Amino acid sequence: MAAVSVPADDKENLLREDRRLLGRLLGEVIRDQAGGDALERIERIRQAAVGFRKANKSEAELDGLLNALDLDQTMDVVRAFSFFSHLLNIAEDEQQHRRRRAHAQAGAPRRPGSLSHALDEVKHVGFEGLMQWFYRAHVSPVLTAHPTEVQRQSILECEREIARLLAEPQGAERDEAIRAEVLRLWLTSMLRTTKLQVADEIINGINYFRLTFLRELPRLYNEFEHALKERFALPDLPSLPPFLTIGSWIGGDRDGNPNVTAEVLKTAQVLHARLLFEHYLEEVNQLGRELGLSARLSNIPAQVHALAERSLDPSPHRQDEPYRRAISGIYARLAATAEALAQQIAAPPPVGQGAVYKDVEEFATELATIATALKKQGAGLLATGRLRALQRKLSVFGFHLAPLDLRQSSDVHEAAVDELLTRAGISGYTQMNEAQRVELLVKELSSPRPLRSHYVDYSPLLRKEISILEAAAEGRRRFGPRAVPRYVISHCDSLSDLLEVGVLLREAGLLRPGAAAPLDVDIVPLFESIADLANCAHVMAAALDLPLYKSWVNGRGSEHEVMLGYSDSNKDGGYVTSNWALYKAAEALLGVCKPRGVRLRLFHGRGGTIGRGGGPSYEAVLAQPPGTVDGALRLTEQGEVIASKYADPAAGRRNLETLVAATLEATLARPAPSERHARHVEIMEALSTSAFDAYRALVRAPGFIDYWQQSTPIAELSQLNIGSRPASRHALQTVEDIRAIPWVFSWSQSRLMLPGWYGFGTAAESWKGNVDELREMYRSWPFFRSVLSNLDMVLAKTDLAIASRYAELVSDVPVRSQIFGRIEAEWQRTRRWLAAITEEKELLADNPTLARSIRNRFPYLDPLNHLQVELLRRHRADGGDERLLTAIHLTINGVAAGLRNSG
Repeated sequence: MAAVSVPADDKENLLREDRRLLGRLLGEVIRDQAGGDALERIERIRQAAVGFRKANKSEAELDGLLNALDLDQTMDVVRAFSFFSHLLNIAEDEQQHRRRRAHAQAGAPRRPGSLSHALDEVKHVGFEGLMQWFYRAHVSPVLTAHPTEVQRQSILECEREIARLLAEPQGAERDEAIRAEVLRLWLTSMLRTTKLQVADEIINGINYFRLTFLRELPRLYNEFEHALKERFALPDLPSLPPFLTIGSWIGGDRDGNPNVTAEVLKTAQVLHARLLFEHYLEEVNQLGRELGLSARLSNIPAQVHALAERSLDPSPHRQDEPYRRAISGIYARLAATAEALAQQIAAPPPVGQGAVYKDVEEFATELATIATALKKQGAGLLATGRLRALQRKLSVFGFHLAPLDLRQSSDVHEAAVDELLTRAGISGYTQMNEAQRVELLVKELSSPRPLRSHYVDYSPLLRKEISILEAAAEGRRRFGPRAVPRYVISHCDSLSDLLEVGVLLREAGLLRPGAAAPLDVDIVPLFESIADLANCAHVMAAALDLPLYKSWVNGRGSEHEVMLGYSDSNKDGGYVTSNWALYKAAEALLGVCKPRGVRLRLFHGRGGTIGRGGGPSYEAVLAQPPGTVDGALRLTEQGEVIASKYADPAAGRRNLETLVAATLEATLARPAPSERHARHVEIMEALSTSAFDAYRALVRAPGFIDYWQQSTPIAELSQLNIGSRPASRHALQTVEDIRAIPWVFSWSQSRLMLPGWYGFGTAAESWKGNVDELREMYRSWPFFRSVLSNLDMVLAKTDLAIASRYAELVSDVPVRSQIFGRIEAEWQRTRRWLAAITEEKELLADNPTLARSIRNRFPYLDPLNHLQVELLRRHRADGGDERLLTAIHLTINGVAAGLRNSG
């Protein structure tokens, strides 16, 4: 029967119904828990806020209602508006799922970001060409513990259950279940009472594997394989290599976080393995239940009988069920492996003591024996469900679950290597110039002899760094080489930074000079500042021209990964210059690697907000310079972005599909650069220079740091328990001293979002050419279109009127007037030039769904921002009241939920 599409208006009606339902249920819960007066007060404030936004009514009514609140009433209002923002997010997410389902059922054209659309875009490539691409491809989002997720897991769990219920058919029973969850939400504290430990962050990260990745990745692979089978009319399903994986930094990222130690790394690996073995054991147990095939009814291949004989299963009831007995033996071996590697006790217990698998390949071989036998005896259909999914999980997750990257700052490596050299009798390393350092390091690294002596007492810093590397080496031996595959160097700016890591790896046995493949892990330089991005090609050219280093790269398959930092480059040079510096760096790195026979893999260190490289992933990948994607894409998923993308299994699967589709299109369907590309580059260079000057003039203006600290909740934000990492590296004196995450987070709270747009207006106004050239760039160059599209999104979330209230918190009136005046003027310039180039009068004119979502949120954000300003004023005047700080933290939570990204 033909599918019936749902009219657009009807779909919007469903969203309105969900919003009304959730709003009504929240109101009922507030009335029952806080009283009718509280609900009436909250409703008056809501109506005043809606009237202010939609009917252009005076702000005085809203101000009067908010200013009349005592602290207890303020708490109720803040929690009510915050929770409604949470519920609105759930309703909008369900609407997206609903629209996607309706789109598919209607047989509508394939949407950009889907694999089907990507396959249409690369229809000139045959099956063999696509399979070659998949075998070279490497796509991997990497979870990090960057502190931008303000929601507690208890809140997120409650919201997931509401989302699940909302997707069910309407009815009184469903609505009552949602009401119970809304009640649970209201009675659950929004705020953590203690600071997160790294172990908490590890567990939080693992939850997404339990919720989404373990089950959805095999389904996604299955979708891909069926899409290829259908498109090319293949007789059998193709088997794709494990090109799509999920990585993690949580437990291995030491940069700026002294709480990450060798014990933490070991804990992360064991916790990963425990979840994985628990899942594998459950799946193998269920597989045994499913495969009760009788030897009396069919001719079962000899290899299954051989496995069955080794199984130690004594049950007389299974003597004619060789598959079941064979799987019983596999379960026993898996149970023994789980206990040996992760101290995991199998439940139910195995029938006997099995031998520990020496590696994941041995486990995979036995599963393959079962699958091959089923096909051989004509029961191949039974190998396509749970068994095929389990085989896929093994190929993706191994025994390690997620590859853990190590990361540390180059200055720590320098100090550690200097100590090793000094204690070995080679002094003065830190006083050497770069050429002298490289000469010394090359000489040292040409020998397999370590520098460390067991008879010397080293500093805590060196002992800690070596112990972490030794833990990584042990983890690789236990869980396989994919367990710890990379070492990321933060603040990398020289060849010696790369070689210093080589010295430390050698001390732990992860680098073996003289071996055919001497290096066990990829060394990944991270280039972050504008200056480092400009210099990164010179660093990599020096490295790849050094025979010693090139031999390491050759031993790793002649591929080299390089990480580009979006957050610090933005903080360093502003939005426009950061984007342009990243684009040029990618192009320059390709120009270094390709002629030297090295395949470049880029790792994008993106955050959630536009100011930290966020924005739609699909457009961002297609906006990369031609040739720089080449089937490889790694990018960080941070903080609140992880929950928004991957807490819901269906949404998680679609987000992963989008990354694959974008990588495929960027590699195989990239149109040739415009004939005017050279002119575009010239124009972009001029725009970047002007934008950089404007941004630097602002952030280095006298009084700017004081303005930022007083006009945003940065001080209060640093006391919010949202991460294990210390709040700052150094005392704050310049923008360079500020961490990128709180920098962006604080500007988001004050509704200025300055890191996501400042400087563009001046750049466009300073440019002396014709606006038609900028319009042509916008239409024809994906990079420029992406820059302006993201800028458009940021401006739509800003509010100068609210930002001016935050500015009133600045005590120095001349500084306040001067700095805010510059910001306001630049906003107006940016808005004016964006409209001129895109030829759209309204913000987000090409994305009405997002525009409508933002408009719907403003009435619930406005009271939170107004209250936050007043609470900040009172708290800073009387810093002793902890309840005031709690109320401020609640407003931070609510504003972050309403904006849907924070850092």
